[in-house]
Amino acid sequence: MSPRPLVFAHRGSSAAEPEHTLAAYLRALAEGADGLECDVRLTRDGHLVCLHDRRLERTSNGRGRVSASTLAELSQLDFGSWHPGLPESPDELITNRPVAGASDPDEAAEQAELDRGRLLSLDRLLTAVCAASRPVRLLVETKHPTRYGSDVERRLLALLDKHGLANPGPADQVRVSVMSFSPLALRRVRELAPRLPTVLLLEILLPTLRLGRLPFGARVAGPGIGLLRRRPALAGTLRAAGNEVYVWTVNELADLNLARQLGVDGIITDRPRFVLDHLGG
Repeated sequence: MSPRPLVFAHRGSSAAEPEHTLAAYLRALAEGADGLECDVRLTRDGHLVCLHDRRLERTSNGRGRVSASTLAELSQLDFGSWHPGLPESPDELITNRPVAGASDPDEAAEQAELDRGRLLSLDRLLTAVCAASRPVRLLVETKHPTRYGSDVERRLLALLDKHGLANPGPADQVRVSVMSFSPLALRRVRELAPRLPTVLLLEILLPTLRLGRLPFGARVAGPGIGLLRRRPALAGTLRAAGNEVYVWTVNELADLNLARQLGVDGIITDRPRFVLDHLGG
C-alpha cells in the first residue's frame, strides 16, 4: 500500500480556530498535522505577518489594507472574534496543546487564550515551529500582486536565514517550501535560495501543464481541488513528469477520496484531524 499523503493545516487548524493565529497552528500540531500552511504579507514598516487577505475587514475589527498598516497598528486589532467556532466560555478552550515557552499547563492555557485573537508575525510562527521538537513541513505562500513587489521574497528569505531555514539539509526537523501563484515570485526564490523548494499554485490549466512542466525549477504543483475535479488526469501527468502534487483546500470526504484516488503527495486542509482520521494517520 502506498504511503498516505502529507497533511498540511491550511492557515492552521482553521475550521476550529481563527485562521492564521498561533492558537490555530498550535492546535494543528497537537492534532498531528505533518505540516502547516500560511500566507504572508508585508506591513508598511517591513514586517511579514500571517494574513491571507489584502484588506483587514474579513478577519479583524480593522479597516484598510494590510500593506498600509504598521506592525504596531495591526497588533492592536482583534483577529479572533469573527470566527464562528469560538466557544462561548474560556472553560471550553483546548488547553493540552504545546505552547512555545510555556512551562506548565496553566501557563499554556493562559497563553493560548491570549493568542487566540492576536496578530501572528511570521517570525513568531517560525519560533513556535522550531520549538515544536518534531518534524514539521511549513508551506509559506507569498501573496501577489503587492505594492512591495520582490521585497516580500527578499524579506522572507532573510527571515528564514535568521532561523536557519533558508538552506535546508536532509536532517533538518523543520523544512520550509515557498509557494505562490506567481511564477516570477518563485523565480526570485530560486535565484536567491536555490536549495529552497518551491510550489506553483494553480487554479487554471496552464498550457505547459499539459506536459506536466512547471516553470523556474518548481518541483511541486499546488492545484486547487476544483481544478482536479475538472481535470483529474492532471495529477497523473504532473507526477509522471517527476513533480509532487499538493492539493488545496480539501475539507469534505468526497474531495479527500478523490485526492487519495489520484495519488497526491500532500493534502492542504482546514480540518487536519478530520483528514488524518480518514487516512488512518
